Amino acid sequence: MVCLVTDDENASRRDRRDELKALIETRNRRTERVFLVGVELKTRHGRDLRDSLDELSELATTAGGEVVGDGIQKMATPCAATYIGKGKAEEFADHCRQADVDTVIFDDELSPAQSRNLERAFNCKILDRTSLILDIFAQRARTREGKLQIELAQLQHLLPRLTRFWGHLTRQKGGIGMRSGEGETQLETDRRRVQDRIARISRDLEVVRRQRATQRNSRQRNHWALASIVGYTNAGKSTLLNTLTGAGVLAEDKLFATLDPTTRRLRLPSNQNVLLTDTVGFIRKLPHGLVEAFKATLEEVVQADLLVHVVDASHPDAEEQIQSVDAVLKEIGAEGKPTLMVFNKIDQLNGSRDALTRFLERHPHGVAISASTGEGIPALLAELGSQLRPIREFFELSVPHNQSGIIARLHEVGQVVERNYNGKTARFKARIPPHLHEEFAPFVVRELQIA
Repeated sequence: MVCLVTDDENASRRDRRDELKALIETRNRRTERVFLVGVELKTRHGRDLRDSLDELSELATTAGGEVVGDGIQKMATPCAATYIGKGKAEEFADHCRQADVDTVIFDDELSPAQSRNLERAFNCKILDRTSLILDIFAQRARTREGKLQIELAQLQHLLPRLTRFWGHLTRQKGGIGMRSGEGETQLETDRRRVQDRIARISRDLEVVRRQRATQRNSRQRNHWALASIVGYTNAGKSTLLNTLTGAGVLAEDKLFATLDPTTRRLRLPSNQNVLLTDTVGFIRKLPHGLVEAFKATLEEVVQADLLVHVVDASHPDAEEQIQSVDAVLKEIGAEGKPTLMVFNKIDQLNGSRDALTRFLERHPHGVAISASTGEGIPALLAELGSQLRPIREFFELSVPHNQSGIIARLHEVGQVVERNYNGKTARFKARIPPHLHEEFAPFVVRELQIA
């Protein structure tokens, strides 16, 4: 039996999709004038909170808002009802009314109840750090995969907060004949729609994961090493990928300028082929739901042979950013992988390199570079070759002079360390990928110890 879908049914489906988008956009509408709020707990130093608020200000600006001020309250523990104290909430609300503030953004994640109570107190839109980051990701996603991942994270964040969007609908009391009021029906309908959409996106992303696994298997057949570029947002990862491979990835001085992963082949001076992947930037307090949604992308990090951890050496909080990246790597199961530390933006150090010296002392194999000017790139390429060298085998070979094709092939796929064309045969000392051992086996004289 063939089931025909009518125009009315198609229109109905489009309407349901538009309603879901409207629910998300209600959470993510760009704002004009923004006020920031942070809480200084006993377990939190004032400087840490100040740094976090400064970063929140950058995030708000990236999302299209204008930050007009911020406020801090010192507390032992957050208030269950309004996160900050009732008196401080009234004080901040008065200030926001006088400053014509459109949106108040809290530096930590708020519960649905806290958001509702704060909206009543401030009489304006209330967002938390998670909502703001999701909004920026939604603006930046370009590929279908990226958009699916963002929509999944948004809907999962929205689902427990749906009651806020239907406060105008009356919930009737229970009783005989009165068990399903109008408000309850509408709310449950929307919950069902959101849950159905989450299930559909999850299925689509499972297809993406399988496709990525197939791509990885295809790459592994070439026996090329895989290196993933990781780091804090705006550390210069995309600029580095462009410098090394000419990838042409968007690189801007903004938080989360690029979200979608890009993989390019890099040929090292040691004649090794490396697949270099640029990944989404990390940030402190990265929402767990976002990490879960981006698992299909972050699997590239977990499967990598080497992590290239790019650090903005010119940033005053570089050490804290390193710790934030390490925390996310631990969360996705990439803790302890071989890592090459790359300290970027040394052209912006303004003459003082004390912090850079301390980083390089702590990471002896680290490399200092400027991805924008090219300074230090040769040293980075050499270190990449050195870090990936153990996957090659070191041999001494003897090749007849008339076997020019073998000699050319050796130079193409191997790293020739020494060559001697005197005598009856040409003699070479070269590092060869294991999967090509059989091809050169007839010419191998002996296996050498890797220095």
